[in-house]
Amino acid sequence: MADRFDVADPQMAPDGQLRIDWAAREMPVLGAIRRRFASERPLAGLRVGACLHVTAETANLMLALKAAGAEVHLCASNPLSTQDSVAAGLVAQGVAVHARRGEDSATYYRHLEAVLAASPHLTMDDGGDLVTALHSRPTSEMGVVRGGTEETTTGVVRLRAMARQGVLRYPVISVNDAQTKHLFDNRYGTGQSTIDGLIRATNLLLAGRTLVVCGFGWCGRGLASRARGMGAQVVVTEVEPVRALEAVMEGYRVMPLAVAAPLADVIITVTGDCNVVDREHLQAAKDGCVIANSGHFNSEINLAALDELTVKVRQVRPEVAEHELADGRHLYLLAEGRLLNLAAAEGHPAAVMDMSFANQALSIAHLAAFSAAMSPGVHEVPADIDAEVARLKLEALGVRIDALTEEQRHYLVSWEQGTA
Repeated sequence: MADRFDVADPQMAPDGQLRIDWAAREMPVLGAIRRRFASERPLAGLRVGACLHVTAETANLMLALKAAGAEVHLCASNPLSTQDSVAAGLVAQGVAVHARRGEDSATYYRHLEAVLAASPHLTMDDGGDLVTALHSRPTSEMGVVRGGTEETTTGVVRLRAMARQGVLRYPVISVNDAQTKHLFDNRYGTGQSTIDGLIRATNLLLAGRTLVVCGFGWCGRGLASRARGMGAQVVVTEVEPVRALEAVMEGYRVMPLAVAAPLADVIITVTGDCNVVDREHLQAAKDGCVIANSGHFNSEINLAALDELTVKVRQVRPEVAEHELADGRHLYLLAEGRLLNLAAAEGHPAAVMDMSFANQALSIAHLAAFSAAMSPGVHEVPADIDAEVARLKLEALGVRIDALTEEQRHYLVSWEQGTA
């Protein structure tokens, strides 16, 4: 195995296995799918190449794919999100892992290439880096790839851009768009884990502080809700009128970031775009402002502009860099502008990743069976998969729901409905 993995310390495997087992307790849906996969072996003889956050939750997904018969190769989708003990624990169970926490850019891309060198039949992405690396090669070097999945809003944006330009060469299922993914993972997972990362990194009391949430998509909704629950005075910034109006109706103050920056004690971006916190906002931010990001890439904060404005940097706490500006103000950048919830905490709780990774597992099995009939492009998660994940989650929670009667079904599809 020594030539098939690159992890920080193989001796950490026992600790990693404990973390994997602990997460599995909160992932009953994925556990049920894993047991089904072990019996049906829908991925027998196939290689899966995955670029995901190497966490205990991801480990359980990889083991479900292995149980399905796949040969699994995994690298990290973010240099600061890898849990080194989990990586070692996966290697001990026969998964080829290429990931180290804190790896530099050259190592990151070397690990991507190591996964692609395995010539995967199916890809799994979190942010689109594996797909884009594969598509940077000539068509003749695409290998045997049949299809893939994408986990994030950021990655889906990239894939749809590729599809519009006609360069996406195989079908990719947008797991992010499944209702049992974004309504729960993005909202409840990002909301809780981002607050967790903020508090772990800074130990700030949020009650009474002004916290600015940049972006009111599902991640922003969750973050704003959790921050308000902690007593923060929440301000929302948006560029989409409907989302901005929704934030207003939810009781948040809504304003441009240029207006909000001088008021903010904390600014957190969750947009998937670049330079959301730009030079003008850094110049307007008040002394002591904490700035962080929970979007996929560290491009949401203009780090080059921050460096240009900075005269001195010092690390005051783990994941907290104090930037002293020429005018004497101090701004505090968390986790190098990378994903706060994974760099300074442990990422989303396993209970919500249970549904996200159930969608991943079932979508990969769907691709294994049907990719030949699917055109290149971005595809939605099949509705029956989304519904099955919800059904299994309710069952695991011990929740029962009603069913329509035959009369009610007929009523809902008939135009001959009764009048008052």
